Amino acid sequence: MTKIPYQELLLAFVQPVDRGPTLDALEAGGFAPSTMQGGGGFLGREVAVIVLGLGVIASMMGIFNFAHGEFVLLGAYTLFLFQDNGLPLWAGLLAAPVVVALVGLALERVIVRRFYSAPIIAMLGTFAIGLVIREIVRGLLGGHYKSIEEPLAGALTIGGLNFSIWRTVIIATTLVVIGASWTFLTRTSVGLRIRGSLENPMLARTCGISTARLYALTFAFGSALAGLAGALIVPLYQLSADIGIRFLVQAFLSVMLGGVGTFEGPVLGATAVGVMASGLPWVVLPVLADPLVFVIALAIVKLRPQGFITYGRL
Repeated sequence: MTKIPYQELLLAFVQPVDRGPTLDALEAGGFAPSTMQGGGGFLGREVAVIVLGLGVIASMMGIFNFAHGEFVLLGAYTLFLFQDNGLPLWAGLLAAPVVVALVGLALERVIVRRFYSAPIIAMLGTFAIGLVIREIVRGLLGGHYKSIEEPLAGALTIGGLNFSIWRTVIIATTLVVIGASWTFLTRTSVGLRIRGSLENPMLARTCGISTARLYALTFAFGSALAGLAGALIVPLYQLSADIGIRFLVQAFLSVMLGGVGTFEGPVLGATAVGVMASGLPWVVLPVLADPLVFVIALAIVKLRPQGFITYGRL
């Protein structure tokens, strides 16, 4: 199994205290690379869980869940409900993945399971599901933006480097989730049954394994990861019905870039997209950075359609 690039994930979110003339010059011209990092760079630094959840479903079930961004939204909205009702935010963080997993489980049993044999229809179906969820939440929010407090505010300065406390918590949580997910899917009997059922459903059913139950479990697991990511990131953004859309395209591209069918691939793809989006504003005009990230990533996918990693497949 290929080693997950933890160093790249950590280095990408470190922000130097010394601003330097480059950042000053850019901000004087009306550009701020630090603000640009809220797009692709933020994805690679702090929310690899979004990509991981999408990658698990795509790699193991053969379909792309285009409602994944709305599952992120549901996790964020769950945390908002806890704050709005005066409940502890930490309880909301724990509840978000559970709530979204239950929603994902219900949708898989009622709708998604009918599309496994038709991946294109599955994409259209999950896109429609996402649209419904988004508009329901938009109505509940009244079309307004909502702010959510960071459970741990402030910053740490270590060795001349400035670390946001909450972003550091997100990174630590992300690394723990990546390690736990890898262990669950590759080192437990349930994980092995899931992989076997998705690889050869007929043989698994012959062995007495309930493939329908394992399919549902896999979809719920990916949904829970999206819900957790939404609850983690929403304190850094204002909550709106469109919060999940901003990450869906980058997550999709990261999965394709890393390699569908692997565990490490989506994480590596998210790292590559994040590093490019964080570094390009320093060498080109920030307004050109995001489009250039997509151009480079699409060129890589064109030259290497199987992705960065083609072995050790789930």
